[in-house]
Amino acid sequence: MWVINLMKRSLLFTITFGLAALLGTTSCTSNNATQTEVKTQEEIKLGGSSSTHTAIKLLGDAYAAQNQNAKLTFLPRGQSGSGIAGVKQELRDIAGVSRKLKPEEDDGSVNYKLLATDGLVVATHPSVEGISNLTTKQLKAIYSGSVTNWQELGGPNNEIIVLDRPEDESATKPLRTPYLGKELKNAPKAAIMRYEPELINALQNTPYSVGTFSLAYAMYNKLPVNRLSLNNIEPTLLNIKSGRYSMVRSIGVVWNKKPSEITQKYLDFAFSKKGAEILNNSGFVPSTEK
Repeated sequence: MWVINLMKRSLLFTITFGLAALLGTTSCTSNNATQTEVKTQEEIKLGGSSSTHTAIKLLGDAYAAQNQNAKLTFLPRGQSGSGIAGVKQELRDIAGVSRKLKPEEDDGSVNYKLLATDGLVVATHPSVEGISNLTTKQLKAIYSGSVTNWQELGGPNNEIIVLDRPEDESATKPLRTPYLGKELKNAPKAAIMRYEPELINALQNTPYSVGTFSLAYAMYNKLPVNRLSLNNIEPTLLNIKSGRYSMVRSIGVVWNKKPSEITQKYLDFAFSKKGAEILNNSGFVPSTEK
């Protein structure tokens, strides 16, 4: 009898041990599967200057929609210099920049390529009625402060609120080079905005204000502002492509000389026909069309 009981106990132990081993294997397999799943979701860190953010995010969102395993992280906006430094320090994979590399930045560790051209528009708050065009002379008068009332230019009898950017910014140089001149000093009462989104927000909320910013941003977001012609040339994509409208800036991208596979796939998409179509439909002129 004791032999039978011993056999029963031995069989029960074997079954219990087998089930435990099976469950343990299943749990281990499940954990490994989960880890594998996490690893397959590849991350791309993008960032750069505030003026290039719209183009980079448009392409990033479109790429992520087509590639479910890609995780795109958009880092806080900054300036072109900090974006380039971030790529070199491997803090980001791709940086949007509004200028080419400076000689001291071009140490052979990163690549630069022009992505698109963005027109810059001189715009006013909707309260500025009766003005749709400004001449070079009038622009100089506004930005120097020699004209301080819109009525002097055919507009309402209200003070001109000038919103401007620092001298070294990408939105300032294209305005100064063909129109204002390097020697012109800012209007004494001009409000200087560090970042372009600040200027855009201020212009939309400040009656009788004027400022210069991205045409593509204004078009894509359908901003309720008055887009002004300059010397009777409208700020349109057609005029930018033809060269008639000269106030433009470059949007480029910088990445490591040895990009990861997922980063290279994003770049291939950004410079593809599909990428160009997305940019073109959003108010930019793709580099492939230049």
